Amino acid sequence: MSFGFMGIQFGFALQGGFMSRIFQALGASEDSIPMLWVAAPLTGLIVQPIIGFLSDRTWHPRLGRRRPYFLIGAVLSSIALFFVPYSPTLMIAAGFLWVMDASINISMEPFRALVADKLPENQRSYGFVVQTLIIGIGTWIASNLPWFLSFLGFSNTAPEGHIPPSVKWGFAIGAVVFMSSILWTVFTTKEEAPADMEAFRKEREETKGFGKGLTEIAKSFTHMPSVMWKLGLVQFFSWFAFFTMWSFAVPALTEHVYNAPMPEKGAAHFETEFAAYNNAANLVGSSMGMYGLSSMVFALALTFYTAKRGVNRRVIHFFSLVAGGVGFLLLFSANKEFASIMNLSFALVGIAWGSILSMPYAILSSSVRPEKMGVSMGIFNMFIVIPQIVAALGGINWAYKTLFGDQLIFTMVLAGTSLIIGGLSCFLLPAKSN
Repeated sequence: MSFGFMGIQFGFALQGGFMSRIFQALGASEDSIPMLWVAAPLTGLIVQPIIGFLSDRTWHPRLGRRRPYFLIGAVLSSIALFFVPYSPTLMIAAGFLWVMDASINISMEPFRALVADKLPENQRSYGFVVQTLIIGIGTWIASNLPWFLSFLGFSNTAPEGHIPPSVKWGFAIGAVVFMSSILWTVFTTKEEAPADMEAFRKEREETKGFGKGLTEIAKSFTHMPSVMWKLGLVQFFSWFAFFTMWSFAVPALTEHVYNAPMPEKGAAHFETEFAAYNNAANLVGSSMGMYGLSSMVFALALTFYTAKRGVNRRVIHFFSLVAGGVGFLLLFSANKEFASIMNLSFALVGIAWGSILSMPYAILSSSVRPEKMGVSMGIFNMFIVIPQIVAALGGINWAYKTLFGDQLIFTMVLAGTSLIIGGLSCFLLPAKSN
């Protein structure tokens, strides 16, 4: 039931690892990159609770409750993934990112609810960890696609204002994997019909209509359990850190580690410098794939452990976020002679990523009514997109320049600091988060 998440993560990994590279190739300045990302989290803020609400009230005789949304999101995401590297202008690329992120959210949010739907309380940590294991596989493979395609002979260079074929083919493969993995889940997973279909239909009729739907979402928001608010604080610092990584890791590390920043338009040696930038960007993308690989190993270890034993979710999340924060801070010491530090750094970041994708949802699912699981997960995901909006609307640029300095590498220092604060915030959660 979680296999489709591998395709979703193909989309997210390609988006997170290479959209800033596409933006830069199309002429974006370094400071403008976060703003080009802003449409994505803004869309998630609106889409996720609505999709959660709708999926709670959907029942299709063949596709069930959550699977119709997997399918709709997969079709739209695959189309956007395929075409985004062919964007002729910066604004069209930003528009494709908007469509892609909205569509991925349509597929992703019901996947969280599906795990909680189908598993009893004592198996949910196990279920979310297995989901994280599959996400890790998708992240690692997708992050290495442009590098691997270059290794196979696909060109990694392009004229000014164009995207290299290695990136275009990487996104095309991602679109195929996204669609096929979602279809696997849709056709091989069964969902249980509501126990009381008459009561289900009655509630659906009572909340039918746009206005009533918004009222119900607002009511669910105002009656959130206290643990959701506390988790929201942890999520804020966690997702601020990862949005900073997705926005700035490639421009920061190509410059800091390989001394190969994106050349300015019309530069005398543009083609040579652009080729050096693209090669460096492939290497950075490959190193970023380590966070998918290590999250997979971390999730695998937790899978074996949680299959038979309970875990203290709060403690695991604390140590994981701090490990990821240290990983980001280590990037400051990476250079061309010691580029392997990036692999270690992103391996530590992957521990945080593996925990972020499992522990908060496992903690939350214990405090939510089953019939409200979809809308609750959707509202909870607002705590993912709000920090990204804050980051995109100047939060990153203000924070790293004010606190650390003007060098782009300080964005990674900011990400590390944010993750460590998120880890410390875990101590606000209930002591026995098992």
